[in-house]
Amino acid sequence: MITRESILIILDEVKDPEIPAISLVDLGVISDVQIGDNEVLVEITPTFAGCPAIEYMRKNVEEVLFKNGINGKAVINYNKVWSSDFITEKGLKQLQEFGLAKPSPSSENLLQTLQNVECPKCHSNNTQLLNPFGPTLCRAIHHCHDCKETFEQFKTL
Repeated sequence: MITRESILIILDEVKDPEIPAISLVDLGVISDVQIGDNEVLVEITPTFAGCPAIEYMRKNVEEVLFKNGINGKAVINYNKVWSSDFITEKGLKQLQEFGLAKPSPSSENLLQTLQNVECPKCHSNNTQLLNPFGPTLCRAIHHCHDCKETFEQFKTL
């Protein structure tokens, strides 16, 4: 029997193309799963409206469903607003292991979330924001004064 939980387990193999250490499920972009009589509908909410990888993610979701014998369709929902609070605890750990500083809870002051970010390498807070605009819209660039490494942070949204 197909359940929402079984679909999410299957979709755990679909990784973010820009951060392949984290699945779309753990990133929190799989915003809804609807089980119909003949089809599974998976809703994807992009981290940013202009995310260049969203169509690639949509196709990957459909391919994984098909590979697992499920007639499924993925749709992109631009009406829901994604939040970094949707990232699972497992996902936050995966971001850090990938070398990205994790986002702060969105309830914090947005300017403060970009200051004194914990370095994912040495865990120091003796860090400095170098640029709020990283290689993608969802990342900022920081420098750690203790280990002397430059690193990216997954932004709080």
